[in-house]
Amino acid sequence: MNQQLAGFAPTPVTARMENHGRTMLKVAMATGQDLFARTGSMVSYEGFIQYEPNPPAARQAAAQWATGEGAPIMKCSGDGLLYLADYGADVLVINLNNESISVNGTNVLAFDAHLQWGVEKVKGLAKLAGQGLWNVEIAGTGWVAVTSRGVPIVVDCGRGDDETYVDPDALVAWSPNLKVKGKRSFKASSLIGRGSGEAFQMAFSGQGIVVVQPNEDSTDRLRIRG
Repeated sequence: MNQQLAGFAPTPVTARMENHGRTMLKVAMATGQDLFARTGSMVSYEGFIQYEPNPPAARQAAAQWATGEGAPIMKCSGDGLLYLADYGADVLVINLNNESISVNGTNVLAFDAHLQWGVEKVKGLAKLAGQGLWNVEIAGTGWVAVTSRGVPIVVDCGRGDDETYVDPDALVAWSPNLKVKGKRSFKASSLIGRGSGEAFQMAFSGQGIVVVQPNEDSTDRLRIRG
């Protein structure tokens, strides 16, 4: 039996954050290297790791997240290996090098606690269907993990002069320096009974990337678990 399951055993640690398969995040925890993670996302851990819900550093942001515009977080600290997941969603690991990224609050899984972060108002938008006015902006040098409902596509907005349009329910993350505006348009799919005929998109322009998931997920995935 052990041989049959050997392919799923933990692999040697090679980085602070890395994937264990497509849908699980492995974090190498060490004293002084705290982590913020989505509340309830812990699926397993080895060693001595403590969890603090609603840490002081997150309370101001939590006031906005409580309205459903983002996701509650917990502080993780200690030594060992921590495994995180979010209902089987794909996990993307990003290593920021004095950079920043804006993430849809529902797609935040974990990030290094020393990074600068905050819940920011998305500029240039009125409230769109399925997408609030707020996102989580994370900046500095360190590790970030986000989720995607399926294998995402990363669109390079700097390859041409045309704007990139994204369904807000499919948006995962984007470069904060991009210009963003909202657009309404006729949705052809309504002709076969899937909508009202009007659709909302977010239009991105400038130099940067947009991460899009293959799932228009507007359900409530923000509840605190376990």
